Amino acid sequence: MAKTDLQSLLSAPTMTTAEALSVYDSLEPVNLAFMTGRWQGKGISTNHPMDGILEMICWYGKEFIDSETVHPLLFQNTEGEIFKLKPDPTVMALSLNFHINRYPWVAPGLRWFNRFFKTEVSQARLRMMENRGVVTATMIYDYLPINDSFKKIDDNSVFGLMDYKLIPQPFFFLLQRSVLQA
Repeated sequence: MAKTDLQSLLSAPTMTTAEALSVYDSLEPVNLAFMTGRWQGKGISTNHPMDGILEMICWYGKEFIDSETVHPLLFQNTEGEIFKLKPDPTVMALSLNFHINRYPWVAPGLRWFNRFFKTEVSQARLRMMENRGVVTATMIYDYLPINDSFKKIDDNSVFGLMDYKLIPQPFFFLLQRSVLQA
């Protein structure tokens, strides 16, 4: 895929799952060392049940310290402070079952509720795994049936594909290296 085609697709407000898979498949894999650092995230809207949920609750991104120490959910509070959140299977299931992305008025309550899930403990790990026939860096959640696989857009950007066992459709997101470090 040509760089201009890729940039126009990634800047579009929405894309189909087929388009997102085409973008993902066209990119080169990354190794574990490439993923080290803090990354700022942005969901890609593909009519997935998770579209907009992370943004509703001020998702910042992810942080990869080493292959055993990964913080998969960084959020930003109203003061701009970034904190780590423990993923909770029950909260995830409720969010998806009740389609909370349809009710933006619940966002302040959800952001307030985040304080109960703050953590400094790693909640995932990073491994080289095969996804769609290619071995690439993949984040494995400790307590959720989710793997996030990453492909390189450029030296400071990756395209992520979230494979969640309970939803056949993949969720897509962008990560860009953050200038804000821990």
